[in-house]
Amino acid sequence: MVLPLPGRRGGGETAMDGIEQAESAPKTLREHLLVQLGMEVSEPSDRLIGSALIDLVDDAGYLTGDLGAVAKRFACAPERIETVLEILHGFDPPGVFARDLGECLAIQLRDVGRYDPAMAALIDNLDRLAAGDAAGLMKLCAVDEEDLVDMVAEIKRLNPKPGLAFDHYIAQTIVPDVFVRPMPGGGWSVELNNETLPRVMVDNHYHVELRQLATDSEARSFISNCYQDANWLVRALDQRARTILKVATELVRQQEAFFARGVQELRPLTLSTVAENVGVHESTVSRVSNNKYIGTPRGTYEIKFFFSASLASSAGGPAHASEAVRHRVRELIAAETSGNVLSDDRIAEVLNQSGVDIARRTVAKYREAMGIPASTRRRRELAKAARGL
Repeated sequence: MVLPLPGRRGGGETAMDGIEQAESAPKTLREHLLVQLGMEVSEPSDRLIGSALIDLVDDAGYLTGDLGAVAKRFACAPERIETVLEILHGFDPPGVFARDLGECLAIQLRDVGRYDPAMAALIDNLDRLAAGDAAGLMKLCAVDEEDLVDMVAEIKRLNPKPGLAFDHYIAQTIVPDVFVRPMPGGGWSVELNNETLPRVMVDNHYHVELRQLATDSEARSFISNCYQDANWLVRALDQRARTILKVATELVRQQEAFFARGVQELRPLTLSTVAENVGVHESTVSRVSNNKYIGTPRGTYEIKFFFSASLASSAGGPAHASEAVRHRVRELIAAETSGNVLSDDRIAEVLNQSGVDIARRTVAKYREAMGIPASTRRRRELAKAARGL
């Protein structure tokens, strides 16, 4: 039997809120990075990529693994992964997500505004520093002995293994709550992972025995209440499992293009849309999506990452996913030449002509979020590249 649950407020959905929403303060490097990812990266597709990169960070804070494999997993250009990585380089602790010692030190120096050309030359020649080649370093860095001593002292104050300040993280594979698999004849199979479901059973024989042993009405009332609460918990958990499956099935239906072709196909999707189609309240969709994962042929993702904002169509057609619009902005800028650099106004105009209702300030916001400089700077850089500088 199960003892009565304190604080039950009528429905199975609200009674377990405290259990589902309780979270401990971040203690490991991975937890620390995931908290920052949730705050700093708003686009669901970029958060998916960021989460995958976090999984590649070792205990010292260095990025391991092949970025090309990550790009292949998400069916996107390698430049897309590099763009997200640039954002992650700004995370705390400074130096995290570096691919080698030089990059780790460079990130920390940029963080304090000390990565000047002389320091960059020193970082590029750490082997000479290890060998004690002071004369060679002074020549390469174009500094005198006093400046070189100061620069070396500054480097020694940096942390070559920033991740070790956190508790050791034992890598654990996330166990999906739902499995999505392609079916031989087309379409997708959506199944609950029974291994992740709470197992609660009511022992009816034990209940009968206790009732027979009860000697007064107060004891019998207590046993009856326990029995009712146990049955209520079983029903609540069963209902929750059914709701998770319904939400996951609707999500797969809405985002089928993503599962088939990759992250660039992520379409706009809101909690209210799924709630309406499933027949539950929007808050219910939010709760069952929290800390729940879907295992797919493309990897394992948190359910909430599949919800994406949208931009209206200027032609009155279907809305456009904000991530798809970002991808279009990247494509337009990537196709620029030194004689044809697009301003934010011009990009907005082109997108409006192609059916996307977007303002110049939104283009600027997307561009800045992707780490792309303004048109004036891009024009200068393209002109320099054209002159071979």
